[in-house]
Amino acid sequence: MNKNIFKNKILLITGGTGSFGNTVLKHFLETDIKEIRIFSRDEKKQDDIRHELQAKQPKISSKVTFYLGDVRDYQSIKDAMIGVDYIFHAAALKQVPSCEFYPMEAVKTNIIGTDNVLHAAIEEGVKKVVCLSTDKAAYPINAMGTSKAMMEKIIFANARVSAQRKGPIICCTRYGNVMCSRGSVIPLFINQIKEGRPITITDPNMTRFLMNLDEAVDLVQFAFEHANPGDLFIQKSDASTIGDLAKAVQKLFGDTGTNIIGTRHGEKLYETLMTREEKLRSEDMGGYYRVAADSRDLNYDKFVVHGDVKTMAEESYTSHNTKRLDVKGTVKKILTTEYVQEELKKWQEEQK
Repeated sequence: MNKNIFKNKILLITGGTGSFGNTVLKHFLETDIKEIRIFSRDEKKQDDIRHELQAKQPKISSKVTFYLGDVRDYQSIKDAMIGVDYIFHAAALKQVPSCEFYPMEAVKTNIIGTDNVLHAAIEEGVKKVVCLSTDKAAYPINAMGTSKAMMEKIIFANARVSAQRKGPIICCTRYGNVMCSRGSVIPLFINQIKEGRPITITDPNMTRFLMNLDEAVDLVQFAFEHANPGDLFIQKSDASTIGDLAKAVQKLFGDTGTNIIGTRHGEKLYETLMTREEKLRSEDMGGYYRVAADSRDLNYDKFVVHGDVKTMAEESYTSHNTKRLDVKGTVKKILTTEYVQEELKKWQEEQK
């Protein structure tokens, strides 16, 4: 992507102290971007990032500014948007078991929080908003996925209103498991091995999409560059079974055995990135799919269809039918993450 698009522009990242926000900083901080605003409710993580930037990149650290607030609080997010050109909306509750036990917290952040962000963006004259969703929003069976599915409906509804008002272009990205992001399984496996304990596997036959953080940012950048109002963008992704993922980590860090503990609250056997209904109106853009917004309004009397009507494709796009990596391929994939590279280096030094 041509990062000159961001020259002299102000980018706001909600939930910006998370793994995604840190990777965006890595990609954009040394470009001609004017300012990157980190908006989050975690003052400790903000302070950690501030000190790290001042120590490692003192000449450009002033380009990053920090805003303490919560997307649940409309005024705090609106105040952070004054003068902003673009938004990457990443703030969310993401852990499946936590949302199962506290579903209303997922509603407040993922649904109401997103509505707050988009209304504020329209009011403040932001030019473009890219929102981050998850494969768990497609055919959801858990509270987190259900809240994200509703979040997507909020995105598409606001995108329609914004287009009518000639406001910001609002679009959505949906992706699978981001390896080594906060709360994900690979860091858990590595810690268990380093402590000499067996790694815990929910179901070895479970499949999951595998993306690294750079690929997640690439997807958002692609959406930013190609979006029409209400578009949904999906990256074609590799997948592996949880059993092969565990073996791949053990290939690198050592085999301490495994314990199969059964599925956690709200987990699926496989994930869906694009439903059969969405696939029917999707456009293959090479490494990505674009799912166009349904542009019809509520006046269905205007729409007269002749002939066969297809409402869905033959199959959805899932972690079961995408490219499946074997153990060797999974090792190669997880080695694309900085986290695994750094942990492996430390582990090898400790073993000397």
